[in-house]
Amino acid sequence: MTDPRHPDIEIYVKNCSLEQLEEWITRHCTGLEKRFNQGLIYEYSCTMNAAPVEVMIHQKVVGKAWTSIWFKSDRTPWAKDLDCALDAFAALATEVRCIAAGWSNGQDPDEWWQIATGQPEKIQWRTE
Repeated sequence: MTDPRHPDIEIYVKNCSLEQLEEWITRHCTGLEKRFNQGLIYEYSCTMNAAPVEVMIHQKVVGKAWTSIWFKSDRTPWAKDLDCALDAFAALATEVRCIAAGWSNGQDPDEWWQIATGQPEKIQWRTE
């Protein structure tokens, strides 16, 4: 049995410009449109798999190096966060992280997948 689709997708990308992220997202959607930005938070709308998808990019969320990209839908090209993280790593050639499992009781919220060399590795990512 395969894992079910995640209800949304969120990854963290290290040291990547907003322009690089927008270009990568554009490869997977049509009509990427910036709807809002305030400071380091950007909200977009686009179409993926014939469905409207909201996307939020939040720069410098974990220290100054990490940017969060949150696809607020299960209609993305990726079934789970790790699929998206692997795609982003291949396209952007930078370290990418994502939660190891969906948020549910009994799972460690500090357990993450890290893709730094192309192969996912589980790590403990704790922030002060």
